[in-house]
Amino acid sequence: MRFTQNPGRIAGLLYVLASIVGIFGLLYVPSKLIVDGNAVETARNIAASETLFRLGIAAHLIGEALFVFVALALYDLFKFVNHRNALCMLTLILISIPMAFLNELNAIAALVLVHGADFLSLFDQPQRDALAMLFLNVHGYGFDVAGIFWGLWLFPLGLLVYRSGFLPRILGVALMVNCFAFLISSLTSLVLPHYEALVHGWMRPFHFGEQAFMLWLLIMGAKPRPLASPAYGAMPS
Repeated sequence: MRFTQNPGRIAGLLYVLASIVGIFGLLYVPSKLIVDGNAVETARNIAASETLFRLGIAAHLIGEALFVFVALALYDLFKFVNHRNALCMLTLILISIPMAFLNELNAIAALVLVHGADFLSLFDQPQRDALAMLFLNVHGYGFDVAGIFWGLWLFPLGLLVYRSGFLPRILGVALMVNCFAFLISSLTSLVLPHYEALVHGWMRPFHFGEQAFMLWLLIMGAKPRPLASPAYGAMPS
């Protein structure tokens, strides 16, 4: 079967591309530039690697834009399994996308502060560094808020996979578990930040469901079974 004739593989390809771009912006760039609790060092790193920081912003925007098409591809794949669940899945993930887009304004504000534009001359350098770190911290919390919906959409998706009949049920179970791992991690970061590192460590093994699902789609593909047609001469019910 040709790649383009398998809607599951198309969805998987889009999913993987969006995830690669997202990992670059969400994990790689912060690991190179942001020093927790050290505003001066963080500002120095951003100033010295401004292009990398801007690429991180671009990666977030591109990844979220790609995810619109991921959501639509998955909706087309599962809408005949259960239309209500498919619509719920689509709605939940689409809610998170504008939130993530707007959240990038915090990163842009941090970059402006590090640049030290003329209108910021009223603030001295330590104050600008502190404000930049403030916006970066808000940026991180913005991802925690969006992360609630990144988790919620996985539950109806997991139900659809479980009931589909053309994908392994274990993938559906893993996605539903992944949903609760996302929710617990995000809510802990927002409500009990002192336990954030501990809880994230506990939840890490349960985040494999989404990765397993996207790789299965990319490698194995998925094609909905055609609806059964009525027998010849039978009257439709």
